[in-house]
Amino acid sequence: LRLSGRVRPWFIRRLRPKIELYSARTLSMAEQQNPKLNVEEKLHLISRNLQEILGEDKLKSLLLSGEDVSLYWGTATTGKPHVAYFVPMSKVADFLRAGCHVTILFADLHGFLDNMKAPWELLDLRVKYYEFVIKAMLESIGVPLDKLKFVKGTSYQLSREYTLDVYRMTSVVTEHDAKKAGAEVVKQVQNAPLSGLLYPGLQALDEEYLKVDAQFGGVDQRKIFTFAEKYMPHLGYKKRIHLMNPMVPGLTGSKMSASDPDSKIDLLDSSQDVRRKLKKCFCEPGKVEGNGVLAFAKFVLFPLLKDESFSIDRKQEHGGPVEYDNYNQLEEAYAKQEIFPLDLKNAVHKYLDRLLDPIRGKFEGDKDMQELRNKAYPSEKKAPPSKGSAVDRPVDISRLDLRVGQIISVKKHDNAETLFVEEIDIGEQKPRTVVSGLTNYYSEEDLLKRTCVVLCNIKPANMRGIKSEAMVLAAFDDSKVELLQPPLDCKPGDRVTAEGYEHDKLGSPDEVLNSKRKVFEKVQVDLVTTDTGAVVYKGCLLKTANGPVTSQTLMNAAIR
Repeated sequence: LRLSGRVRPWFIRRLRPKIELYSARTLSMAEQQNPKLNVEEKLHLISRNLQEILGEDKLKSLLLSGEDVSLYWGTATTGKPHVAYFVPMSKVADFLRAGCHVTILFADLHGFLDNMKAPWELLDLRVKYYEFVIKAMLESIGVPLDKLKFVKGTSYQLSREYTLDVYRMTSVVTEHDAKKAGAEVVKQVQNAPLSGLLYPGLQALDEEYLKVDAQFGGVDQRKIFTFAEKYMPHLGYKKRIHLMNPMVPGLTGSKMSASDPDSKIDLLDSSQDVRRKLKKCFCEPGKVEGNGVLAFAKFVLFPLLKDESFSIDRKQEHGGPVEYDNYNQLEEAYAKQEIFPLDLKNAVHKYLDRLLDPIRGKFEGDKDMQELRNKAYPSEKKAPPSKGSAVDRPVDISRLDLRVGQIISVKKHDNAETLFVEEIDIGEQKPRTVVSGLTNYYSEEDLLKRTCVVLCNIKPANMRGIKSEAMVLAAFDDSKVELLQPPLDCKPGDRVTAEGYEHDKLGSPDEVLNSKRKVFEKVQVDLVTTDTGAVVYKGCLLKTANGPVTSQTLMNAAIR
């Protein structure tokens, strides 16, 4: 589009964003319909910004043979999609430009099996909402929907053939491998339901039933992908190619959480709310690693800009407007602190608004979809707090007073052979007395001077004549108990918190946990160790200021 030189500059400035957006969308559709890309260009588009490809040689062979690659991306229809979904959507656009046949799977059954994140009675409603939102997102980035195939999981996952294959899969898969495969994806809880063990096998079978060459997902699904490569040949099915996005930090700098409205940017948030949430983001000057705002520019905005430069509008006294032709230029300038965090946030807000405007408009014009959204995600009515309630906030790990302790003395209980009586320094004026049932697992010498994690706000209890004033936390299985291990550089009294549940964000711990409300018991079910020994709460790392809390030898174990 050529503008006459007689057009006033102010008019050009106002018109330019609309011209750029129209040009980008037109170019996007032209590229997707261009059959003249060579193998190297197709491979570049498919692999751009991916962290890893399993089966890259097979991918190259398919491209060299002249065949179009077919692949799928699946999403469990659980919480409301938010702006982080633009990361996989931008890769879907790349795949289409490379001539791939792309299927998007709305994995409703998976959402139910993953600890019932999606209640059975809401499955169909959430699938309809996901389909509406995902299609609106793709349209906003210029992806023609006629190039895509949308499939609902239960449209084939309840068939006789698929069900028989699930049974066949269970006959060859070990419990260990099923649990390991889902460790990063399936919610890990104590006494987990059997459905979580089925989840990886179903995802592997989807590759066969969708008749694809490849599966695309985040690198957090790598264990499921290697699980599929190991077990699909056992059923007589071929190995597929696996394409993995890196784990991109959320815009807020941490994982976006549906339970915390300010930790995520909803696709239907107003422009004012988006600006407010972006301003609250932690965006350290000059720091690139872990910077969610920069990551969004890299993995979403730049791939969608095409020939348009990334522009940052600044006043002249702050350096004036500046443009960057590629992400590396932007990152280098930010690392040198030539761009300040507020400048970057304002620019990202401008481009993000451009993506969200069509989605907002489509939703606001559809009364039926507004009603469906309310039914798919009914607001939970919270009972009013009881009179005299000490704490009026959700039950989570921030209610617990967890500290690093050091055992400074230990002896056997005079009246109970299975109990130790320990004096533990937790950074207070005097140590606390703790009675614990560890005599079958540790000697007195093993425990003396050992550091541990101590729950300090339980109600003191009389244990065979001795008042126990706290509790040490340990990982356990059927035959072993192992105290949790803080980092070596910790000192008594150091706080132990879970990422995203810090006390400065959610409030101080309860003064004393209410035993009748079973606060600790409700938190405990979501405390586990991973297959690397890290301790997590609902998938969030337990840590001190010096690093994570671990179990030395007990993996995928419960905590008590």
